[in-house]
Amino acid sequence: MDKLGAFKEFVKQNPGLIKYVKSNEMTWQKFYEIYDLYGSDDSIWTPYIASDRSSDVTTAAASAIGFNDIINWFKTVDVNTLQSGINNVQRVVGVLQDFTGKEKTEPPKEEYKPRPLYKHFED
Repeated sequence: MDKLGAFKEFVKQNPGLIKYVKSNEMTWQKFYEIYDLYGSDDSIWTPYIASDRSSDVTTAAASAIGFNDIINWFKTVDVNTLQSGINNVQRVVGVLQDFTGKEKTEPPKEEYKPRPLYKHFED
């Protein structure tokens, strides 16, 4: 396997490198040069690989904490207050629609009545 193929396998094993390229902190060229000079087992990769693993753990912990907070918030919600807030928003939307004239109603059209056949223009 050539160096480029080995580098591709290294990236597949460490997908956290992708976020550094997407955020423009590094380029694939720089990562390849580091890989070519130091190899895959050097300590130079520690900041890129270790931060990826720790960010996954902190993201999972934050999402778990966020979910518990949301559940607790739903427990403390007063339904009557929530309903009155929704009603107020509906009223504001209705006033804005009236104000902007989005719901213009056309005046009723007069029904078409054909002219009788036996009458002429001025008869």
